[in-house]
Amino acid sequence: MPELPEVETTVLGLRPVLEGEQIARVLLRRADLRRPFPVDLGQRLTGARVTALHRRAKYGLIDTDRGDTMIFHLGMSGRWRVDPSETLTHDHLVLTTGAGRTLALNDARRFGSVDLVPTADLAAYPPFAVMGPEPLGPDFTATYLRTALEGRAAPIKAMLLDQRIVAGLGNIYVCEALHMAGIAPSCAAGRIADTRLGALVEAVREVLAAAITAGGSTLRDYARPDGELGYFSKQWRVYGREGEACGCGALVLRRPEGGRSTFWCSKCQR
Repeated sequence: MPELPEVETTVLGLRPVLEGEQIARVLLRRADLRRPFPVDLGQRLTGARVTALHRRAKYGLIDTDRGDTMIFHLGMSGRWRVDPSETLTHDHLVLTTGAGRTLALNDARRFGSVDLVPTADLAAYPPFAVMGPEPLGPDFTATYLRTALEGRAAPIKAMLLDQRIVAGLGNIYVCEALHMAGIAPSCAAGRIADTRLGALVEAVREVLAAAITAGGSTLRDYARPDGELGYFSKQWRVYGREGEACGCGALVLRRPEGGRSTFWCSKCQR
């Protein structure tokens, strides 16, 4: 599933094509993805001018001068294609700008979603209303984490994946950040010392920044809007490296957990 760096990379790729441009045509090639497209999506977007593109957690946001924001989630396999030479079977939403540029939202598995809400009501959008702070934002600090994790016996990895604690972190980057900070995924979250929480905050920021610079991580279907793959997978410290040597020489371990896997080094992470 595309995680925060992949969505950020997508937004960065769409910005020079869409920002400041008028949407001249909206083509829906099916009625739904994971849930139906808004019934008035075409009516409200056609003729609107894009004023800004940004991200919240794993969602991309496209603001318009009509006071609406289109919110997209890439699901398991979604990606935007810019100026495609042909329309593919799974190009389910196609936008054409007044400048003649084409953007196609491609989602083979259709686990993604598109919503259109008043920009003024974004904070009340149900997924956003319960989210914690952005991990790259100023509110994500060791002090915040100490308060949020106080008394929690749950493993730190599970807490970091909880969108109510911090918004947008996914399995890959949590595994990587915990390794960088030297914290075992199974550590009781409420018992981690403040100094280690500070190291964890910095590790989360560093891992996400490096992943965004590398264009994210391509596992199966993900590609940037320009068609390029994400290359952060070449920098993985532990994720996907079961049985390989960690930088310390010990072997990377893996534990399956409810449809995902945890990767860690038992020597480096305590």
